[in-house]
Amino acid sequence: MHLPSIYRFITLVAIILVTSSAVIAQAPKYSNEFLAIGVGARSLAMSKATVASVDDVTSGYWNPSGLTGLKKDFSASLMHSEYFAGIAKFDYVGFAIKVDEDATLGLSYIRFAVDDIPNTIELVDNNGNVNYDRITTFSAVDNAFLISYARKSKVEGLSLGGNAKIIYRKIGDFADAWGFGLDASAKYQKDGWRFGAMARDVTSTFNAWSFSLSDRTIEVFEQTGNEIPENGLEITLPRLILGVGKEFEIKKFAVLPEANFDLTFDGQRNTLIQGDPLSIDPYFGLEMSYARIVYLRGGMGNFQKIQAEVGSHKVTTFQPNIGVGLSFKGVTIDYALTDIGDQSVALYSNVFSLKLDLNKPPR
Repeated sequence: MHLPSIYRFITLVAIILVTSSAVIAQAPKYSNEFLAIGVGARSLAMSKATVASVDDVTSGYWNPSGLTGLKKDFSASLMHSEYFAGIAKFDYVGFAIKVDEDATLGLSYIRFAVDDIPNTIELVDNNGNVNYDRITTFSAVDNAFLISYARKSKVEGLSLGGNAKIIYRKIGDFADAWGFGLDASAKYQKDGWRFGAMARDVTSTFNAWSFSLSDRTIEVFEQTGNEIPENGLEITLPRLILGVGKEFEIKKFAVLPEANFDLTFDGQRNTLIQGDPLSIDPYFGLEMSYARIVYLRGGMGNFQKIQAEVGSHKVTTFQPNIGVGLSFKGVTIDYALTDIGDQSVALYSNVFSLKLDLNKPPR
């Protein structure tokens, strides 16, 4: 394969990988996966096992019902992380406000992007001449806007909540999609025990894809034997996440272990507990704190069964995560050493998040 063909092939692979799931009226197993990465260094350090214990502004993502646990009137959070050696960038901004003593409203914005992807479709003209000045770049960007609402129920310790989410995905000038979906959640606390349930995409989330391919792009697709994508509907099926944890306090020290179970209903997956149609992916987290100021966290998740290097049997692997946090007078800084989830690559990332909690000024 000569050099111009390699450049063209790389561009086509980038487009196909991002758009391959947008097939008419299909529900692929892995859809809107950027919404499965997670937000907040606290939760990432605990391997995402926070559905039952989360009670801050990041609850808008993990479990909206946890928004009722806000310690102050306003809360805001920022997070930036990079994956695959900085190729992909992930950003999160969250804000929450207490409506009254029983209700809380939250807003979240999530962006996952791969920028500066080379577009070599026009590298070679119709006469076979190569002109590197014709190389341009484009971005593949996934955006999500979450509107969260939570309210304490009449049952003591029980809160209910939900999300309305709007999704906008764009791949350069080639394609874009608008999506909409709903989440529902619940959280219950009693005697130090914490229980949580999060039904993601409870109504299914629908992304309507629209493609705008030039004649030249279509020609290259045909020459390389690739299927030309068509406008269509991508469906993200529901999943249920259950969590349980208990906090133990000894003077100024506190320990909070939690276990979460991610239940999917779209056929067998490579999880610890596999089935058809139900698969279960467990993950575990632990948080230790001193005086609610200094925090040490760890977790295990992403359990998978892979082929052993020697023999025909399979071995179970998992991904460890660790992190620390510091909270003082409404300012919280959290750090996590985590991975996007591929143990074979093991490109761990340093994730930092900042949270501010404020009260309304006195009248």
